[in-house]
Amino acid sequence: MRMYDLIHKKKEGKALTAEEIDFFVKGVTSGEIPDSQTAALLMAICLKNMDDREATDLTLSMLASGESADLSAIPGIKADKHSTGGVGDSTTPVVIPTVAACGLKVAKMSGRALGHTGGTIDKLESVPGTRTELSTEEFAEIVNSVGAAVVAQTGTLCPADKKLYALRDFTATVENNALIASSIMSKKLASSADVIMLDVKYGSGAFIKDPEDAMELARLMVRIGEGAGRRVGAIISSMDVPLGRAVGNALEMYEAADILCGKAPEDKLQVCVALCAGMLTLAGIAKGEEAKKMIAEKLESGEAFNKLSEMLEAQGGDTTELRNPAKRRYAPYKMELKAGECGYIYSMNTEEIGLCEGMLGSSRTSLDGSVDFLAGLEIIKKTGDKVSPDDTVIILHTSDEKLLMPAAERLKKAICYSAEKPVLPPVIYGTVGI
Repeated sequence: MRMYDLIHKKKEGKALTAEEIDFFVKGVTSGEIPDSQTAALLMAICLKNMDDREATDLTLSMLASGESADLSAIPGIKADKHSTGGVGDSTTPVVIPTVAACGLKVAKMSGRALGHTGGTIDKLESVPGTRTELSTEEFAEIVNSVGAAVVAQTGTLCPADKKLYALRDFTATVENNALIASSIMSKKLASSADVIMLDVKYGSGAFIKDPEDAMELARLMVRIGEGAGRRVGAIISSMDVPLGRAVGNALEMYEAADILCGKAPEDKLQVCVALCAGMLTLAGIAKGEEAKKMIAEKLESGEAFNKLSEMLEAQGGDTTELRNPAKRRYAPYKMELKAGECGYIYSMNTEEIGLCEGMLGSSRTSLDGSVDFLAGLEIIKKTGDKVSPDDTVIILHTSDEKLLMPAAERLKKAICYSAEKPVLPPVIYGTVGI
C-alpha cells in the first residue's frame, strides 16, 4: 500500500477503505509518511470529502493511535465538552465550574488555538502559574477534590490527531466536516468521559458557514459518540458575530470571571446556559426548567465563580486578577477603532476579526511558537448596534506597537455599516441529542 495511491484515489473522489485509512493514520503516527503527502491527502479530503463510514473509520483509527485516559480513579459520571471553535468563544471557563458546582464531575481535555479561533489551553495558561500538563494521578485528584480539571491533550492520547491538528492549521485544511468530526470525537472518546457535550458553531467566524452544514456535523459527531457507547448531545450556535465582548486569551478569562460574577453579555450567557443544561440533562442530574434554575442559583450565589478559582488554584494558578479587576494586566499598547460612519453595524466578518486578533500576537507563527497572552480585542459595538462617527467600535491590545496599524486597517474592512438595522440570527439555531 502506498500513500501516492491513497492520494490519487481520494483526489478522484473515491472512498478510502478502513484498511487504507488505518494505513494512513499509522504512518502519520510513526512519522513514516512525510508531511508533504499527509498535507496532500488532507487537501484531497477537503476537496472531495468523506462519507459517514470513512469519517467513523478515521475517528476509530485515530483513537487507536494512542492510549485512552484512565478515569477509573474518578467515581461516578464524568463529563466533557467541546466547541468546534469561534471568536470570543470562551465558554469553557464558565460552563465547567458551573456544572461542577451542580455536582457533575468534569474531566476535560482541551487544545490550543487553531486557525482564526482561540484555544482553551492558551486561555487558561494566561492566568499566571496555571499548569495544564498534569499527571494522570494529579488530574484525577483535582477532579475528585474540586469537581473539575482541564488539561492539555497529551502525546499518548490520539498522537495522530495531534500531528494532523497542527498540520491542518498550517495548510488551510481545517474546514471539512469529516476532518473536524474525527479530530474532535477521537479526542473526546480517548478522554473516556461518559457525557460529551458539543457546541457546533456556524457563521462568518466559524469553520462552517451554513447552519444546516453545522447541524449535519453535529449529527455526525453524535452518531459516532453514541456508537461508541457515550451520552452525546450538541447545540448549534451562531458565530456570525464575536461571542461576548472579549477576544484574546487574558481578556476572555477576565470576561469569564465577570460572567460568573453576574456581569454577562447576553449572547455568551445564553450559550453557556444551554451547554450547562445539556450536560446536566445527559448526566441525568436535571433537565428543562429545573436545570436552568439550578444553573442560575450557582451563578447568582457565587458558587460557580468560586469553583473556577478552586480549579485554577489546584492547577497552580494565581487567581488574583480574576478576583480583583483592579489587579488585571493589560497590554502596554492599545488603539481605538472608530466607526467613522453614522447608522448601524450591518455585519462583522468574524473570521477576519479572529485573524486580526492573531495579528496582534495572540496566535503562534510556528508549531512551537509562543503567544502574547495580553493581546486581543475589546468589542465595544457589535452587529445591530447604532453608531456615530466618533464611536469606538473595537479597542486593540498588543505588546508590540508596530502591530497595531496593520491590524486596525484590516479590521476596518471587516465591518460593514448600513442605514437600516439588520435582522440578527438566533444565538442558538438548534440542538441534537438533548
